[in-house]
Amino acid sequence: MSSELDALRSALAQIENEMRNSPTRYASLLSSLHSSQLESAKNLLNYLILRKTDIQQLQANLHEVGLSSLASCESHVLRQIQVTLARLGVSFAQYDPCTLEFGAEQIRKNAERLFGLHHAEWPSSVMVTFDRSFLNEKKYIEKLLQNGMGVARINCAHDDPDTWKQMVEEIHRTCKKTGLSCALHFDLAGPKIRTVLLRKGKDAGKAEIKVGGRVWLSDSGKGFSSKDVVVSPNEAGLLEHLKVGERIYFDDGLIRARVDRISKKGVALKVERISSKKPLLKNEKGINFPDSVLAISSLTDFDRKCLAMVVKLADTVGFSFVRTPEDLEDLRKELAKLTATPPPVILKIETRDAVVQLPALLLESMKEPCFGVMIARGDLAVEIGFERLVEIQEEISWICEAGHVPVIWATQVLENLHKSGIASRAEITDAGRAAMAECIMINKGEHTLEVLKTLKDIAKRSRALKVKNRLIFRPLRIAENFLEQN
Repeated sequence: MSSELDALRSALAQIENEMRNSPTRYASLLSSLHSSQLESAKNLLNYLILRKTDIQQLQANLHEVGLSSLASCESHVLRQIQVTLARLGVSFAQYDPCTLEFGAEQIRKNAERLFGLHHAEWPSSVMVTFDRSFLNEKKYIEKLLQNGMGVARINCAHDDPDTWKQMVEEIHRTCKKTGLSCALHFDLAGPKIRTVLLRKGKDAGKAEIKVGGRVWLSDSGKGFSSKDVVVSPNEAGLLEHLKVGERIYFDDGLIRARVDRISKKGVALKVERISSKKPLLKNEKGINFPDSVLAISSLTDFDRKCLAMVVKLADTVGFSFVRTPEDLEDLRKELAKLTATPPPVILKIETRDAVVQLPALLLESMKEPCFGVMIARGDLAVEIGFERLVEIQEEISWICEAGHVPVIWATQVLENLHKSGIASRAEITDAGRAAMAECIMINKGEHTLEVLKTLKDIAKRSRALKVKNRLIFRPLRIAENFLEQN
């Protein structure tokens, strides 16, 4: 037993030493951050250090001798290792100040700043997506507030500035009437790349395709016959960045194609899979390029125009399709032109690049006193592959908890219940996981009130059973990538 304990002491001391020296190693990075974010940034870096290597056997050995296996240490990682070492007889003149209580309080304060106080009967905040139809059902807004809505989401990709303003005015009026509060979240539209049929199916708005068949991508549609399925991606300059073998997805991943060849007139795609009920490629459907490096700004000209109104109305701003720290810097510059007190930014993680760059994005965001992250699982699933969504959404959640960053769990929460009035068994389980986040976003649908009632019950039961936790720590490639580059 003595040799086993010696081995544990040695392994933990090595990790503790690397973490204790990390502020010196990353001094230049930490010096640019907001003072209120400093301890959170240190904890994030320490968590990345922990997750760069495989410690699963170390965790098993710790558990076997009755010590902490580090399974719930995201918010206070160095402190947890020091306390565990203390149980092994190692003394410290000073412990790391980032305790479990400190981390939990930081997340709570940041969540309150972003989403306001959540309803007393709810363990987390709830964000409901609005559209113009709500203006015709003013009593409905009152019911939403009374049933748990604490944040109203307005998507700048839909409706128009006049409608947004009307919705905000109606929310304010209803809040005053009921005495209930509601934060306002505006999602910037971002560079949503959509299909525009240029030849076959142009007039009908849809074209029949088949597995093994060909679809062309072209900016102009010139040089093709009326029998060719030709799609413009509605964003100039994309095609020159595509390479043979790269995957292209249409319509939220229902159609998968691959770049087959590239010619002067366009890019030829071979259709590999059609998962929709009918083999149709339609106008105005999303296109995803998960394997391609596209020279396209995450902040579009339309977004820049929207910001003038958004900064006057919004409590938080959602940055859609953010990919790099430079994107975030670009947004901050635009906000600074409009106001000295910009609303906090919510990073919408919905691209492969954003997942890879997540630690860098969080640290760049820490130059401001408060921000959040939305796990936008719709486009994210298409970008990274549906089969990887479970692990990636968990990894995002863990890393955000390490940085004391509030998380919004978004897209298709109780979607079947929302649309049909009946929940599937799988989405009930998913909703239980959603309840671990600081905020849950639900889309618009026919049964929003029923969704809120069901979600409240699930959330209360789930939070009563557990808090965020995980059992074993395999290496995270996200952590390895960041530490190798810094």
